[in-house]
Amino acid sequence: MTAATGATTAPPAPPAPPKPVERGGPPGVLPSPRGRALGKLLPFAVFAAVLVPLALIRWPGTDWPAALTVDLSAPLGRAGDWIIDNRDSHPLFLHFLGHISNAVVLAVRGVYLLLLAAGWAGVTAAAGLIAWRVAGGRVAGMRLALTAVVSFAACGVLGMWVPTMQTLALMVVAVTASVVLGALLGLAAGLSDRLYRALRPVLDTMQVLPAFAYLLPVVLVFGIGVPAAVLATVVYAAPPMARLTALGLREADRGVMEAVSSLGATGRQRLLTARLPLARERLLLGLNQTIMMALSMAVIASVIGAGGLGDRVYQALASVDVGAALAAGLPIVLLAVVLDRTTTAAGSGTRPGARRGLGWAVAALATVLVAIAGRLTDRLDWPETWTVNIAEPVNRAVDWMTAHLYSGVPVIGGTADWAGRFTTWVLDPLRGGLQALPWWAVLLLVAALALLIGTWRTASTAVLALAAIGVLGVWKPSLDTLSQVLAAVAVTLVIGFAAGIAAARSSRVEALLRPVLDVFQTLPQFVYLIPVVALFGVGRAPAVAAAVVYALPAVVRITTQGLRQVDPAALESARSLGASGVQQLRQVQLPLARPALRLALNQGVVLVLAVVIIGGLVGGGALGYDVVFGLAQGDVATGLVAGAAIVCLGLMLDRVTQPTERGAERRTERRTARTRKAA
Repeated sequence: MTAATGATTAPPAPPAPPKPVERGGPPGVLPSPRGRALGKLLPFAVFAAVLVPLALIRWPGTDWPAALTVDLSAPLGRAGDWIIDNRDSHPLFLHFLGHISNAVVLAVRGVYLLLLAAGWAGVTAAAGLIAWRVAGGRVAGMRLALTAVVSFAACGVLGMWVPTMQTLALMVVAVTASVVLGALLGLAAGLSDRLYRALRPVLDTMQVLPAFAYLLPVVLVFGIGVPAAVLATVVYAAPPMARLTALGLREADRGVMEAVSSLGATGRQRLLTARLPLARERLLLGLNQTIMMALSMAVIASVIGAGGLGDRVYQALASVDVGAALAAGLPIVLLAVVLDRTTTAAGSGTRPGARRGLGWAVAALATVLVAIAGRLTDRLDWPETWTVNIAEPVNRAVDWMTAHLYSGVPVIGGTADWAGRFTTWVLDPLRGGLQALPWWAVLLLVAALALLIGTWRTASTAVLALAAIGVLGVWKPSLDTLSQVLAAVAVTLVIGFAAGIAAARSSRVEALLRPVLDVFQTLPQFVYLIPVVALFGVGRAPAVAAAVVYALPAVVRITTQGLRQVDPAALESARSLGASGVQQLRQVQLPLARPALRLALNQGVVLVLAVVIIGGLVGGGALGYDVVFGLAQGDVATGLVAGAAIVCLGLMLDRVTQPTERGAERRTERRTARTRKAA
């Protein structure tokens, strides 16, 4: 992702750089990857050889030294008590934060009352007509409109109409605020190189943090309820809009910008008539990503009082009522599919503006007429006789599975047996091995891994993030979470790489996988807990299983795309030399697709961590449990320390698996910025 320059005149071509010389080798020979790795690790090994004996003398033992631990429970407890005691009296709360909280409550309540006033018929008609218009109208939009109508009707049939409207009201407010905030930040970053460089590391960090890390800070300030849920959703969902808006503006075609500038357009005119229209696809992609992330967070925010569908799922999971959880989870899935398909189709409209305006006016009029008809016939609420209770049959099916599939299945064993064996043979040894390693060995191992694929700066960031976990006093719970992440990532990569290779080599396999991956990539994280609880019960293994299923689509997609983008000339050359299909894959495709595979690894790690943390709700334990405990018991210190450790763990994992191309990309952007300034 190289930023567009937008310069009006091209600078003179720089002189050709001298050929790199490998130290100790013949002139003009580039160092091999192995030589570069050894060149990085040699000074690191010398540094470690000096540091380790000093650490052993000063802090013997394997656990994180108590002398290097800072107990934050007392100051955090006092800070939490002060905030709680002063919410109703301090000027900061009365004249600023209180107004924000009240505005959020009024906005959500207003949207919710409007949805209820429109009635089920009006809302369903609005969903269908909006989908129809966004997809281009006429026949092209009929399929999407039918999908929207059937999905909203299914929410009513499942008896979840009112919770669906509660979630939708929160979504409308949160998405509006996220889009406005993200677009403003993206606009500023897209027009200012300095602000873009300042915002980029912040956005990078925010996009790798699990959703749970955002909950406790807003709860501490705003308490349990809708305001905290909405603001956590805004903070979580705004970064994609900001990043994609900035990229869209910076990638504007240089030729078009030069043509507009040559016509004497002002900066504002260039923005409105050239940059924004050229960035339309990026802006719409940012809207899509913001909506999907907002839905995911709005569901997770049920833990802090968001209400709606997420609260139904959370309460059902807490009592292990799989039927009730599925009845509330299906509307979330349907809502996610409708929102994703509608925003994806938003970029295809090419009709003239007048016809678009007329079509939207007709759609709005039809919606109003349907809503009025519903009010006149007193049919605002979804009729109870039209509902179907799926909780009881689902729970009966789960009881049957418990009796017949959980254990005792001949030869292969049951799902509970699989979960138990995975816990005994994989999770327990991995956790025990990590916790048995000396603390300095873990730090050195992380530093070496980060250094092999990154830079000294990347390695130092990863080590400092991991060391901060020890300083916070949650070393062992963090290693427990890390063991679950590593196990889930290993399973994800094995399955994901195999499926991605199969899809890249067979168009039929890719066509079969595409709709499955499309649906799986639109589902909120919370929904994945329902089927794994039904199949495996509660514990660490179900949390790992949910993380694997959640991360698989991204890994498969990136792997397939990377293999398909390998230079055809290289493949043709290998075939002409008589290479078999397996040889082409091993010797040509996989080496050339290495950057894509590293990106797949990075995304898999980030996505796995997000769900492993949420697995604390279903017995995953470790840091996720500490956050849930802090939220449920009002233990601010425990929850905030666990949340900070999650942030550090996510930052460390991202840096250790970060593709090296990001560093080159940033250097290219800095050179581009200097070129723009010189021009």
